[in-house]
Amino acid sequence: MSDTHSWRPTRRRVREGLGGALEPVAACAVALGLLTVWTGSGAAGSPARVEVADGTVFLPYGDTRESAAFFRITNSGGSDDRLTAVTSPALDDVMLSRYTPTGRGAAGMRMVDSAAVPAGDGLTMSPYGLDVMVRLREPLSLGERIPFVLTFREGGTVRAEAVVIRPSHGSEERPR
Repeated sequence: MSDTHSWRPTRRRVREGLGGALEPVAACAVALGLLTVWTGSGAAGSPARVEVADGTVFLPYGDTRESAAFFRITNSGGSDDRLTAVTSPALDDVMLSRYTPTGRGAAGMRMVDSAAVPAGDGLTMSPYGLDVMVRLREPLSLGERIPFVLTFREGGTVRAEAVVIRPSHGSEERPR
């Protein structure tokens, strides 16, 4: 048998077919354009870039062997990061902790496993937020510099120093 009628698309069918294909192509073009702008701005895929500065350790009162250290951490990268550990070759029992109000003017501390370091921002440790609790091996001297190693999930390890200072009441505003 021979087919005497070959199939030929009509103009109407061609227009409908092109119209149906044009919508996804246009959506892909718009998405590609937006991704190009995002990538060109430097935000796409840029890794976390953490820096640690302004390290301080409180000089403990009396014979107390416990104290706290504080750092200002900035992340100028395009990806969030997490502070996962803090160590010091000069101190014992170095751990991340967070101030937790318990009500009626009382507060406590709880240990935390990690802390977020947002992209394009960072975090500043304080006595009324995140800090590094430490146990001293030897008494500290005012002005002494203590070495620390801060470990980040994406940013690796960063070596920093913290200078021993006297605690002051006016340095940080207590949250209400």
